[in-house]
Order: sequence, then structure tokens, then C-alpha cells
Amino acid sequence: MVVNNLEQGFFAIGIQNGKTPENLGVLWRSAQNLGASFIFTIGNRYSKQASDTHKAVGAMPYFHYDTFDDFYAHLPKSALLIGVELTEDAEPLETFKHPRRGVYLLGAEDHGLSNQAIKKSHKLIKFSSALSLNVSVAGSIVMYDRNTKGTVVY
Repeated sequence: MVVNNLEQGFFAIGIQNGKTPENLGVLWRSAQNLGASFIFTIGNRYSKQASDTHKAVGAMPYFHYDTFDDFYAHLPKSALLIGVELTEDAEPLETFKHPRRGVYLLGAEDHGLSNQAIKKSHKLIKFSSALSLNVSVAGSIVMYDRNTKGTVVY
């Protein structure tokens, strides 16, 4: 089998200023099941997740960044940062074309993404719902959508 490195993709998912360790653990478990290459947190850090029953944090790379600037400085080359946020100009997930190399960033349910994260995101996506979703549910839906649709070259 010949592998074309330019056609290979990866994705990662993480939370900025996550509110509860349970949400983080559920997101990690979904990330492992849905093929994420790595997971990350920005801001709050939790050492143990009771809801990470598959021990995803031990099965894939986990990165923690104290600040958004630190995270952004370590964004993988050629990866697009995709913010998940209910903003006026965010693309609906239903029509969004996922990039081959994407890093998805979610905000905590009570504050969402920081203004800095919104401005620095290459793409913003949202759900067609009137209210925000639980962060681990939203992240799981994004990853499932990516797996179902596949990716395109950006």
C-alpha cells in the first residue's frame, strides 16, 4: 500500500476554559472512539476524569496550554483552527466541509470561546439550534459529522 502524505489527514479537539471535568472526560472518550489524533485543553486543567472510562488520555496525546496564545503558537503547521461557536457569521455544520487537517476548539457552556479565539479561528461553525449544547455533546456531533462527510483539501 502506498501512502500519500499529502492526502493523509488528522484532527484534534479541545476545550477552552472547560467548566467541569465530566464534560472533558466525555469529550475525550468520544474523541478516542471517533478517531481524533490528539486532545487538548486551554485554561482550566483537570487531572482525572471519572467519565473517561476508556482512558483516552492515556491512549492518545493530550496537551494542556495555559493561555490561548500558547495554544495558538503550537497549532500544527497546515492545520486549520475551527471554532465551534454560536455567532452570526459561523457556517452551519450541516453544510460545512471539514478540512483534511483540522483542530476543533470549543468553549465552555457558560462563556463560549474567547473573543481572541473567535478572531483567530480560520473557520467558525455552529449548530442550527436556538440554544447552546453541552460542550461534550457538541464536540461529539462535530466529530461524528466529520467522520460521516469525510474531508476536503483546503
